Amino acid sequence: MRSVIIIGSGIAGMNCAVRCAEQGIKVTLLSPFPSERSQSVMAAGGINAVTDECEEGDSIDSHIEDTLKGGAYIAGLDAVSGLCSNAGNVIRYLERIGTVFSTDENGRPSRRVFGGQSHRRTYYCGSSTGKQIVTALVMEARRYEAAGMIQRRLWSCFHSALIKDGVCCGVLVFDETTRGLEPLFADAIVMATGGQNALFGKTTGSTQCDGYAAGKLFEQGVELKNLEFIQFHPTTLETPQKKILISEAVRGEGGRLFYEEDGRRVYFLEDKFGPSGNLMTRDVISREMYSCGRDVWLDISFADKAMIDRRLPEVRDLCLKYRGIDIASEAIPVTPSVHFFMGGIAVHLNHETSIKNLYAVGECASMYHGANRLGGNSLLSAIYSGKVAADDIAGRESLTRGYGFEAEIDDARKSLEYVLTGESKFPVMYIRGMLADAMSQHLGIVRDEESLRSGIEDVDYYLSVADKLRYDKNVMPYFNYSLKGILMTARAALTCAEHRKESRGAHYRSDYTATDPELGKATVISYGEGRYKVRYDMENSYES
Repeated sequence: MRSVIIIGSGIAGMNCAVRCAEQGIKVTLLSPFPSERSQSVMAAGGINAVTDECEEGDSIDSHIEDTLKGGAYIAGLDAVSGLCSNAGNVIRYLERIGTVFSTDENGRPSRRVFGGQSHRRTYYCGSSTGKQIVTALVMEARRYEAAGMIQRRLWSCFHSALIKDGVCCGVLVFDETTRGLEPLFADAIVMATGGQNALFGKTTGSTQCDGYAAGKLFEQGVELKNLEFIQFHPTTLETPQKKILISEAVRGEGGRLFYEEDGRRVYFLEDKFGPSGNLMTRDVISREMYSCGRDVWLDISFADKAMIDRRLPEVRDLCLKYRGIDIASEAIPVTPSVHFFMGGIAVHLNHETSIKNLYAVGECASMYHGANRLGGNSLLSAIYSGKVAADDIAGRESLTRGYGFEAEIDDARKSLEYVLTGESKFPVMYIRGMLADAMSQHLGIVRDEESLRSGIEDVDYYLSVADKLRYDKNVMPYFNYSLKGILMTARAALTCAEHRKESRGAHYRSDYTATDPELGKATVISYGEGRYKVRYDMENSYES
């Protein structure tokens, strides 16, 4: 029986697992925590699709164009067409497995409009769409677990891939319970490890998504792509622990952004862009908020309270719980925050990486969003990418081989033993904290040459000491051995941003404010012999 190992059990990883199991492929699903603790549960706003019930004038072609335009036309037409054309099937599939979408008073599916979209096409489950989809997929996965087709392994962390002659045959997994490395082999390996939140410390996302897997694979020869394109969500609520997402659903339901000047409200987006100014794309709104240099509020208090209770209950509860704000009677103080990573592991249209039999899906793969993601397209791409990878794996012949890696496994175990023995003068978490400060300072909403070069120098220094650090007994072992991989991802992202001397989508350079037509291509970065190599790519091998 063919087999697959999937690293990560959020929506993309779970859907890939279920789709593989349906086609007779045995799945090992690895993650440090249950799916209910994945970042996927934080996805609040909704999922885009054009269906038979679409708004008048809407079409799949319109969804494709909105996605391409929002991504500044560097996402591939073939990839985006596949995503949008299959969106209706995704909605029907989610309904079939138990996802309950919100409906209007007549029982018809409710839809809201998100920024950058020409029509109202975002299906939603109140303001907790991600939770609903995770719940449905967990129940679906359990059916295959009971049948022996999916095996879950918790407390298991990715360490490295086992690659020989350009082919991935398995992975080394760190087991938190045994505190040791275990080699696992399969016909295909699927990475579903999410974005790179930990690079920036406090973000809207989970710090479980730390960019380590991408950095380690990068060090092992896997190409990365479009790392400079980092989406800042314009509306987040600051708390001591993290930045809480105030869903775009609030603006989709009529919420207005403003700042105060001389005792009056200035609706700056509407003044500049017209009545629909609050529904501009996230990169535009974040830059406008950054440029105004003032405290900004989001107001939905003028809306009907029953509508707020029905359509925005989670936003209402979060604001009340963490800041004591009643959104039905007062405005919400908001600030932009790192939210989504358009860049990640470079993949072909079938979601295979530059290494044979190694796939990447979900946010850790760079494919559909170009230079900036539309709200509502992330859940769609998570479901769709998992299906695409699973279907491609199902069409492959069995290639499992569990031999020829003895030396690599022995070296990895010795390296891990070194990291986990003794104590370091510089605790690992202290270095990670300094990295977050450096990335927030140098790879923020607005960038320039001097700042980016300074950021590269900072990360190069952290890399120079990373191999000298040893076990910090105050944290889990994973945090110790993962440091270098995280630093590699950070260095690659800064390098991509420094090379792209233009402004496009979520990448804005104050020293290169114009968009360069010659750079309307994806940024692909590789690593070898201590050097970072960047090229711009429009070939079909990534996105045609």
